[in-house]
Amino acid sequence: MDPAVYQRMAEHEEQHWWFRGRRAVLKALLDRLDLPPEAKVLEAGCGSGGNLPLLATYGELDAFEYDRGARQAASARRIASVVPGALPDNLPSGGPYDLIALLDVLEHLEDDVASIKALARRLTRTGSILITVPAGPWLWSQHDDTHHHFRRYTQTGLNEVITAAGLEVQQIGKMNSLLFPLAVAQRLWLRFAKSGRDADELPPPWLNKTLEATFKGERHLVGRVPMPFGLSLWAIAGRAAPQRLDVRA
Repeated sequence: MDPAVYQRMAEHEEQHWWFRGRRAVLKALLDRLDLPPEAKVLEAGCGSGGNLPLLATYGELDAFEYDRGARQAASARRIASVVPGALPDNLPSGGPYDLIALLDVLEHLEDDVASIKALARRLTRTGSILITVPAGPWLWSQHDDTHHHFRRYTQTGLNEVITAAGLEVQQIGKMNSLLFPLAVAQRLWLRFAKSGRDADELPPPWLNKTLEATFKGERHLVGRVPMPFGLSLWAIAGRAAPQRLDVRA
């Protein structure tokens, strides 16, 4: 990504509704995974480290990041060991891991199958990879160009990539669904108005809180109710028999 994007992420990911809402949804998924008490956890491509506080609550956390500035920002949090690394061919040593988080990273990687294969080799026998990606190729916008995305995914496409990498898709679905109509309208307006504004800019406080509360509300639905559409996809994959989410939790 452009350095300006990393800087904007570092400035906004503690307050921006999208980051805060996504973390709430991811926590709901992770809380229902059967992770060991002293799990070993890796975040692959941690950016400026906004997810590290959440992931550290599940065990001993490692992380790697390619971009130097983002890596320094993540390291400054003093939550995990954050080292240089890149997918698929320059992973740091470590593992095996009970949980690997690949959160809105796969779309930045030219060879997505090889990247998941590389991470799969770092899993324990019963370990899981949690993946999130942007959904809907037809939703391509300036945001994707600015963030240097290679693709947006369909649910079928993400399933095929994970399977081609030799893993078993245990759970898969859509998220950021409740705000989907509003987001589509915004992106279409930005496209046709030729606006230079990016969708990840911080909105006014009142709107930011409203959007955050709406996105967070999906934590009660994700993994329990199939969502017909969404701006993002999530998947949990592993090499062993499926770890089913406990829908009673």
